[in-house]
Amino acid sequence: MRSAIFGGTFDPIHNAHLVVARKAGAELRLDQILVVPAAHPPHKAGVTHVPYHHRVRMAELACEGEPRLVVSRLEEGTARSYSIDTIERVQSGMAPTDELFFIIGADAFAEIRTWRRWQDVARAVCFIVVNRPGHHYAAPPGVRIERLDSVDLPISSSDIRRALAAGRHPTEVPERVLEYILANHLYGTGVTA
Repeated sequence: MRSAIFGGTFDPIHNAHLVVARKAGAELRLDQILVVPAAHPPHKAGVTHVPYHHRVRMAELACEGEPRLVVSRLEEGTARSYSIDTIERVQSGMAPTDELFFIIGADAFAEIRTWRRWQDVARAVCFIVVNRPGHHYAAPPGVRIERLDSVDLPISSSDIRRALAAGRHPTEVPERVLEYILANHLYGTGVTA
């Protein structure tokens, strides 16, 4: 079994996230991709714009009909969402012959040495590093990586949040996710739920 962890705040999840997951799955012949919304991301000072349960539900809506994409609540209830803890939870259910990958943007990978127990993270997974415009990186010695350089989608969740707050309906958000955002008045589209 070849599995990948695809973590992030997904605040909100958008089409570029889905394109990355599909492309990584196809190019690396992954059996499943665990989409793991971060409960309390340490590198973003724990700040998210909507509560965890909304971000999980949006991820579930975005991944419906994609059998390879499995939304996971592995980080629910954690004080901080450290990658090594998530990786160890996933590994506890894996067979010895299973392979584990970790999908990550080039911007985040460039900061890998600042992560909690980063060397343990690097030993546990092969990174699938996704190209991000304007971000350059070098893999530390011994760190296994697969490059996903053919994905270059300059969509950001912060741009989407700004568009929503301005009353626009960004096309970069899956339709069912946009409907959920509007129905729940998220990101300044009304009274925050």
